[in-house]
Amino acid sequence: MTTLRVELRNSPEKIRLPLGFSFSAIAAGLKVSGRPDLALAEAASGAAAAALFTKNRVVAAPVEVGRAGLLSSGGRVRAVVVNSGNANCATGHAGIQACERVCREAGRLFGVPAAEVFPSSTGIIGVRLPAEKICARLPELVILSARSHSQRGVLAFAHAIMTTDTRPKIASARFRASSTEGSKEVTLLGVAKGAGMIHPKLATMLVYLFTDAGASPRQLQSLLRQACDDSLNCISIDGDTSTNDTVLLLASGASGARVRDAGTRKKLSAALNAVCQSLAEQIVSDGEGVQHVIRLFVEQARSREEALVVARTIAHSMLVKTAWAGADPNWGRILAAVGRCGVPIDPSRVQIFIGDQRVCRNGIACAFNERQAHRDLAQPVCDLRVQLGRGRHLVRFLTTDLTAEYVRINADYST
Repeated sequence: MTTLRVELRNSPEKIRLPLGFSFSAIAAGLKVSGRPDLALAEAASGAAAAALFTKNRVVAAPVEVGRAGLLSSGGRVRAVVVNSGNANCATGHAGIQACERVCREAGRLFGVPAAEVFPSSTGIIGVRLPAEKICARLPELVILSARSHSQRGVLAFAHAIMTTDTRPKIASARFRASSTEGSKEVTLLGVAKGAGMIHPKLATMLVYLFTDAGASPRQLQSLLRQACDDSLNCISIDGDTSTNDTVLLLASGASGARVRDAGTRKKLSAALNAVCQSLAEQIVSDGEGVQHVIRLFVEQARSREEALVVARTIAHSMLVKTAWAGADPNWGRILAAVGRCGVPIDPSRVQIFIGDQRVCRNGIACAFNERQAHRDLAQPVCDLRVQLGRGRHLVRFLTTDLTAEYVRINADYST
């Protein structure tokens, strides 16, 4: 069986602009570098919203405030305010107050309740958020002349939310939706950041999705969860789960198309899946110190959940990841990881493939071209397949090697 090989998507992809949103960014002095670190996305007429958050029990202040805001506003968002350079996590009640202060000030400038301002932060944990710096620059960020419904505005927003990312992560899709009201053009735009502390649930990232379709928060929540399951929740760089992970989906309704139409819902679901998959690939490809991306296929499992357990165990093995860093086709490390994953695997049924070559047959060695396997692993992207011989379920999981550069980046991150 030949595995389809494709290049992973890099960023930024083509930027298509959904109606009803504008973007701006500015330097507020949170980053020592002086680079832009404060970003705004505004929905002029408000937007319906849905979100997914980190599963880490240590939760950053903006996650708590944002989640509470969505509940009290009935899933309505007028503006998103994102700062980088400071996670506002492990900062106690003062961190909550700082976040709420920013939301109140932005709400005052827009003339809406603070609950309709959605906050996000990314950066170093345990450092006080200088809300006074953010609030001092908010008027400049909010003024109409600063906000832009343009590719330049989106790029400014994407750059301002970056931390150790080397490039912005952007994807978009467009489709035509037909209804009793006629044909409408619908656009979906996704902007993300993430390069380290990447692990499912939700990986370490901030992801913002904007569409001009019309939908209720409940409809958006269902679509968002489905889209994330096979994309943003199937990636891992280092096995660490962040305290600030957020995926936010906003729908302005400005296109006139409505998700209540079955055809529109189906097309929007497909567009969400495609955009989230692209963003997932972009995040993994830009991982800290990453030289090799592995497309890991775990097949013949009894359930999807079982396949995910196996995939995560392989993806988080330091021995496996360092072998990938050296393009070493050491399949024994992979087999050992499968054996300790907690699933009752029968080793005599396990097959392992590197690229198109079987390197392990029924749990034991088989003849293969080691030089070719090395060349496959030395590529920027390599397919690796593990068959469990237990059922019909499978999962596609994106992961990476672990390099000395990753250690260097994270050894002096806060200094």
